Amino acid sequence: MKIVIPGGTGQVGTVLKRALSAAGHDVVVLSRRPRQRDEVHWDCTTLGPWAGEIDGSDVVVNLAGRSVNCRYTPVNLREMMDSRVHSARVVGEAIAAAARPPRVWLQMSTATVYAHRFDAPNDEATGVIGGTEPDAPGYWAYSVDIAKAWEREQETAGTPHTRKVALRAAMVMSPDRGGVFDVLLRLARLGLGGPVAGGTQYVSWIHDQDFVRAVEFLVAREDITGPVNLAAPAPLPHRDFMRALRTAWGVPVGLPATRWMAEAGAFVLRSDTELLLKSRRVVPGRLLDAGFTFGHPDWPTAADDLVRRLRGRDAG
Repeated sequence: MKIVIPGGTGQVGTVLKRALSAAGHDVVVLSRRPRQRDEVHWDCTTLGPWAGEIDGSDVVVNLAGRSVNCRYTPVNLREMMDSRVHSARVVGEAIAAAARPPRVWLQMSTATVYAHRFDAPNDEATGVIGGTEPDAPGYWAYSVDIAKAWEREQETAGTPHTRKVALRAAMVMSPDRGGVFDVLLRLARLGLGGPVAGGTQYVSWIHDQDFVRAVEFLVAREDITGPVNLAAPAPLPHRDFMRALRTAWGVPVGLPATRWMAEAGAFVLRSDTELLLKSRRVVPGRLLDAGFTFGHPDWPTAADDLVRRLRGRDAG
């Protein structure tokens, strides 16, 4: 198959491109700064010669969007919104204009669309969409607005011959440098991998190999459309999540952090505490109902696998 991945140069795109290319597919990445032979320039907002890559392709997986690992200033939040909405809109325009449109368009979204909650898990059927939680900072609602606008661009695109799926993805854990697993493990190795603000907030995640397998599953399942949660079936409290990560690496102790310490650390790292403090208790209802089987359903064994692969890579 020919698979086009707009915005495929980040961590998730690297994971996906590597696996799909290894499986024998023709993978083309659309990038604002192409560096390799299989990367094509686009500006994320306007139609151009890059649209010819989509015409005649089999699958489009749009991952484009400004990184959320930043300070949530008004400027950065607006860039996060615009980069997602504009790129989804122009991908829809390219598909609509194609003489031979792709048969499926997988559009990246986020598990952050769900409410900050502790009482029950969020699946696609019964999950609570966030934005009005009384115990969450007001600016967190903007992240939900971004997710809803992102999905709305795909949903309203005029692409009648292309099936559309929105990937409400949790954090994708891979041993690649610079990814979220790399950052969390670095904290644990420094002795800072304890619970943050009590550690009762839930962490949703997905192993990189399961993320790839879920994408392949959704490409093959012609009966699935709309939002799909890409998250392991066993989210767990942050306290337990970090304990399992420390155990996998062999770190006996992780210092806890209060909310104000987390705020100070996020400021130094030029990031935002929403990434740590929001309780994302998300489960993959539609994937499980459709018969998808996770290779790494629980975090302790997933963390063991990621650590083993990371050590193998460094040893090589």
